[in-house]
Amino acid sequence: MTGAAGSGAAHGHAIRVLVVEDDPVAADAHALYVSRVPGFTVAGTAHSAGGARRLLERSPVDLLLLDLYLPDGHGLQLIRSLRAAGHSADVIAVTSARDLAVVREGVSLGVVQYVLKPFTFGTLRDRLLRYAEFRATAGEASGQDEVDRALAALRAPQPAALPKGLTPATLDAVTRALRSAPDGISAGAAAETVGISRITARRYLEYLVDAGRADRAPQYGQVGRPELVYRWQSHDRT
Repeated sequence: MTGAAGSGAAHGHAIRVLVVEDDPVAADAHALYVSRVPGFTVAGTAHSAGGARRLLERSPVDLLLLDLYLPDGHGLQLIRSLRAAGHSADVIAVTSARDLAVVREGVSLGVVQYVLKPFTFGTLRDRLLRYAEFRATAGEASGQDEVDRALAALRAPQPAALPKGLTPATLDAVTRALRSAPDGISAGAAAETVGISRITARRYLEYLVDAGRADRAPQYGQVGRPELVYRWQSHDRT
């Protein structure tokens, strides 16, 4: 159920991350994401709360990238047991749940960030870099402004910048059209639904593919060239 790995190059005082995720495919993806962010290294992966505890007993880490829904208990229960055992690692929680009561309880246990599934590499990279910035603040603050700036680095992540020419509003509209088409949607159909040109719709759909949030595959019709069909790629679990 567990596997330690030295993924990612550790340079200097790299922040050691333990990825805790029960889905092996998602765990590998999250570990790959972490290893691509400068200043971070993957200390290991665990697919259960028990596996995480065993790895932490052998090798303490700085940060847990923790899925809250594990086969042998809730992630918050794992954090409570780790705190009781003296483990002080910070936690970035990964979840498809949107229960703010869980969020509040997590904050009290040392969850410094939440990442909602499904997420892109850019989203996690933003959270990790802001965590590193917060972690790098040391010494005594000169005043309230400095304290506020340190907390702002952690608490106010900015959305990853879109490529030039793409807008958040249109991306949301294309995403809604894609998610509402379980059998897939073509660029032409997405364009008609959203009210944009086919070329523009394809740019947004290709962006979602590049971000790992959609798949594309050719669909062969009666005549002519095959048409590309895009499908939403969701790893959400209830």
